[in-house]
Amino acid sequence: MGGLSVDLCGIRLDNPVIPASGTFGYGYEFAAYYDINVLGTFSFKGTTREPRFGNPTPRIAECTAGMINAVGLQNPGVDQVIREELPRLKQCFHKKVMANVSGFSLEDYAYTCEKLDREEQVGWLEVNISCPNVHGGGMSFGTSPDTAAAVVRAVKSVTKKPVIMKLSPNVTDIVAIAVACEKAGADGISLINTLLGMRIDIRTGKPVIANKMGGFSGPAVFPVALRMVYQVANAVSVPVIGMGGVASAEDVIEMMLAGATAVEVGTANLVDPAACLHIIRDLPAVMEKLHMDRLSDIIGGAARNG
Repeated sequence: MGGLSVDLCGIRLDNPVIPASGTFGYGYEFAAYYDINVLGTFSFKGTTREPRFGNPTPRIAECTAGMINAVGLQNPGVDQVIREELPRLKQCFHKKVMANVSGFSLEDYAYTCEKLDREEQVGWLEVNISCPNVHGGGMSFGTSPDTAAAVVRAVKSVTKKPVIMKLSPNVTDIVAIAVACEKAGADGISLINTLLGMRIDIRTGKPVIANKMGGFSGPAVFPVALRMVYQVANAVSVPVIGMGGVASAEDVIEMMLAGATAVEVGTANLVDPAACLHIIRDLPAVMEKLHMDRLSDIIGGAARNG
């Protein structure tokens, strides 16, 4: 299985498969289904400075080849995450975990990241500046190079661990934002977060979800995600984590050919709790069929080949 390993910001992963934030809780919830130590790592539920109840219900709408969600960053707040969630996780997960952080001000981001940076089990800080369904925060920081860079500087000034900026596809030029994040000191880029979407109930004429709009994810967004990963990976020198509609070992390989060092799996976890386990198990056979010895060798292969 050594051919599956990759290096993400100086930390070795046994494989590049990472459950995405918001689809894997704090990890221990999935440990009842399988040994989650088979994962490369995972990004835990988006955490904010203060507890958040989230958006009103209904929060979920099904779509062709995907779903829309507007959960609204429901979480118990960083202090409870450190006090209760991480100790429970440590009992079943023995690798470094990725801490996903959201905020509503530069001070929020810095405060939460500084606290999580002190936690021994946290390996990376994935800073979400791309949430499309939270009013007054989240995506507002990720829609311009200047504001994105300001978040990077605020977080890097109080942390020592790798900072990975999670970007929104709901922008005109995602490359400019990624480049600004790198110049400001980001150690990596992850993309894409969800696209902004909507459903309307034709019987009532009302939006299906209470928030009216939310984040569209699932297999339908994969080509968009792949294109953006390719563009960003060819514009920055830091590692890129690709995500967006990934549901199979073949999708993982395609993302890595586009330039991703590691790959996050989101909506597929909500369809099948063992989705990541199946992808990891399938990767060696797919690699053998494609005559690939090491996944680390194929990162960015599409640009070299074409």
